[in-house]
Amino acid sequence: MSGFEQMEEDGVVWMNGEYVDWEDATTHVMTHALHYGSGVFEGVRAYDTEKGTAIFRWDEHLDRLYESAKPYDLDIEYEPEELTEATLEVVRRNDLDSAYIRPIAYYGYDSLGVSPGDCPTDVVIGAWPWGAYLGEDALENGVEVMVSSWRKHASSQIPTNAKTTGLYVNSLLAGEEARRNGYTEAIVLNKEGNVAEGPGENIFLVRDGEIYTPGLSESILGGITRDTVITLAEERGYEVHDDVSISRGELNTADELFFTGSAAEVTPIRQVDNVEIGNGGRGPVTEELQTAFFDLVERRTDEHDEWFTYVE
Repeated sequence: MSGFEQMEEDGVVWMNGEYVDWEDATTHVMTHALHYGSGVFEGVRAYDTEKGTAIFRWDEHLDRLYESAKPYDLDIEYEPEELTEATLEVVRRNDLDSAYIRPIAYYGYDSLGVSPGDCPTDVVIGAWPWGAYLGEDALENGVEVMVSSWRKHASSQIPTNAKTTGLYVNSLLAGEEARRNGYTEAIVLNKEGNVAEGPGENIFLVRDGEIYTPGLSESILGGITRDTVITLAEERGYEVHDDVSISRGELNTADELFFTGSAAEVTPIRQVDNVEIGNGGRGPVTEELQTAFFDLVERRTDEHDEWFTYVE
């Protein structure tokens, strides 16, 4: 899997209002979030466009960061405008034309009871180069996935609409199980046995020219790229069913399947559990939406300019 590319030694990270050298951006080993997963985060992409470096749907990601913090009583003391300017400056100082941006807020160092007590809320923003999450080849030829034996937690157990650090242990288990078995990625079912999502992606199914994706009640995270693709599909005349239940068996009989996510972007799925999907490659609907997505984020079109925050 393609992914993290090490920052240059002169890179910086924004930590609690200060710009800190990359190698000095550390936290104490007794930090609450390290022990209990008590943090929330976002993954955001900035693209090298014809209009300059542009962060895609930053406002929506920032809104979700604050919303994710609410169930955990994480008090992010910085205003959205402060975090926006800090993010722009991190991209500038790291001299990045394109980037993966990671804002994170978490309970810091004070005490180690399960209750965070007087632990401060630390807020950090980093940015670095990151290529295609599931590999460059995957964008064209698709990935082979397996249905994981691990189930997605239900919203009655832990809020699924919050992007919480600790919950990604579930994603780690599912993804590593898939890779140990020779697959690129996993699909996770919810407690009812219906399709939820990938470890870090939403999933779409195409059947008879119509598009289906699990609804928010299926224990999924409401993805911002998911919302983007729904909008692009509807603008192109597709019927999109975005509040459905999809059974495991429907995966095998789909005409096309694809993942969406800030990291995964729009990635076709060519096999599920060794069953070939459609023609065994990138289907025509997936290709059209993938092309529309990259035309959009690389600003080869003027559509939805309101979704972009430009790094001057």
